[in-house]
Amino acid sequence: MEIKNVFFDLDHTLWDFERNSALTFELLFKKYKLDIDLNYFLNVYIPINLEYWRLYRNESISKEYLRFNRLHDAFKKLNIDVSSDLINKLSYDYIENLPKFNHLIDGAHELLLYLKKKYKLYLITNGFRNVQSYKLKNSGIDNFFLSIYDSESIGVKKPNPLIFNHALENSGSIAKESVMIGDSFEADIQGSLAVGMNAIHYINFGEKEHTECIIVNNLLSIKKIL
Repeated sequence: MEIKNVFFDLDHTLWDFERNSALTFELLFKKYKLDIDLNYFLNVYIPINLEYWRLYRNESISKEYLRFNRLHDAFKKLNIDVSSDLINKLSYDYIENLPKFNHLIDGAHELLLYLKKKYKLYLITNGFRNVQSYKLKNSGIDNFFLSIYDSESIGVKKPNPLIFNHALENSGSIAKESVMIGDSFEADIQGSLAVGMNAIHYINFGEKEHTECIIVNNLLSIKKIL
């Protein structure tokens, strides 16, 4: 493929969301003296969170609804009695503290260093604008990207073609000369392919194999492709 522009997703693709999220919950459980086994909680919370993000991505719920109810549902399923007031505090503190942890997916920094020499790099994310900005800065990868396109600023979320077309037009990129690298088949892969971009699917966890584009299970293997 004749590629000039590389567009990345952030969470689960470059920024190690699950690891950083677990560290955030560990911090908050200690702060609020919640005697909850972290792994026990995460086993229930993670699939609930992914489902709420799917609903948010499809414009079915607001970010406020997502932030409160993913915690509410997890505690309810675990039969742990946590007041609405405390859930609101946890929800706020989670967003405040999450970007303070800055672990990247293995190989992310090395891959960005490699690609920066050859391509124009951009970011397209469904995450919340301020939170994503802090994640990028705190993890030291903000300077790799010429522009960052977030769903809050643009008003639509991946896989809506409007966010991809906006990113292409704003960056002066041609779809067939661009590739999207992301972990979500629905948001990143189907969304980018629908507007004529190329795609590389980084399967981190929970995604099924398919034949619609190149699949990698290790970020550094992308160096053999681009």
